[in-house]
Amino acid sequence: MKFYSIAIDGPAGAGKSTLSKLLAKELGFMYVDTGAIYRTVGYYINLMGIGSKDTDGVRRLIDEVNIDIYIDENNVQRMVLNGQDVTDEIRTPEMSKYASDVSAMAFVRSFLLDMQRDLAKKNNVIMDGRDIGTVVLPEADLKIFLTASAEERARRRFEEYAAKGEKTTFEQVLADINQRDFNDSNRKAAPLKKAADAIEVDTTGETLEQSEKRIIELVREKLAI
Repeated sequence: MKFYSIAIDGPAGAGKSTLSKLLAKELGFMYVDTGAIYRTVGYYINLMGIGSKDTDGVRRLIDEVNIDIYIDENNVQRMVLNGQDVTDEIRTPEMSKYASDVSAMAFVRSFLLDMQRDLAKKNNVIMDGRDIGTVVLPEADLKIFLTASAEERARRRFEEYAAKGEKTTFEQVLADINQRDFNDSNRKAAPLKKAADAIEVDTTGETLEQSEKRIIELVREKLAI
């Protein structure tokens, strides 16, 4: 049986998760949010009192991390860490920083690589992240590089945090976005970059509905599904 894989890469706040979820629901695919996987690793490291850049500490604890993923009745990816659902706990600005820092560690990426590829072998998947099309699924049937201006991405992320009651400012979120962009693009292990055969989609100034329609049309055209 042929399974299709769609890789959606792009910088923080580009709308990868939101659009990937909508696309997965439309197509009946499994959505895999790889950023949530790194946030879950970061959550455990933080829980154990280890700093996000403490490479030796992370290396010492990485084998204790047991992650399970399941899709609930609302088509939401649930993250289970060592038997505990931590889906909500990992969605904070602090865990975003932890995810950025631990994802820069080559041994962490290697630790998670087989798990991500195995999901694509057994399911029709839409997988988003920073290096899906370049490293995780280099043979993906369709690769999309989703982007938007830093200001646009910061606005979206700020509104997301505000809706959850997280206390921050637009200026701080923009600074975090710019720092995340720098970290992701300049790390030695699988830096963020557009795959040579990826199609770039810039959603600056678009509504969610406009972006969703454009990407669904793109998928239908390229994969004939």
